[in-house]
Amino acid sequence: QVQLVESGGGLAQTGGSLRLSCATSRDNSSNYVMGWFRQAPEKEREFVAASSRSGSSGYYADSVKGRFTISRDNAKNMVYLQMNSLKPEDTATYYCAASTHGRAIFGSGSYDYWGQGTQVTVSS
Repeated sequence: QVQLVESGGGLAQTGGSLRLSCATSRDNSSNYVMGWFRQAPEKEREFVAASSRSGSSGYYADSVKGRFTISRDNAKNMVYLQMNSLKPEDTATYYCAASTHGRAIFGSGSYDYWGQGTQVTVSS
């Protein structure tokens, strides 16, 4: 069992930045592909970004490409999402997730473990 705990959400202005963090409870977090998803009220949960096990590769939704950056520190069992140039449409609850098999990483069904979420609100 892997526990994931997100932090770093809050209120930002349009054009501002926030950095989300995700702490994993398990050592050897490099065993997992890590992803970030978000869900706005009355909308489906959607893929935001994912990191390969080593952190050498990042994958992004078109809506955040060039603005968000996923990174990880496997020695600290941490995953981060740096969010720049925030827009009101980025407002959502953001979830950290871990995938054991690392296939089809753009789909939420590929992830085995989820955090409780952290709220991000971007004011216009």
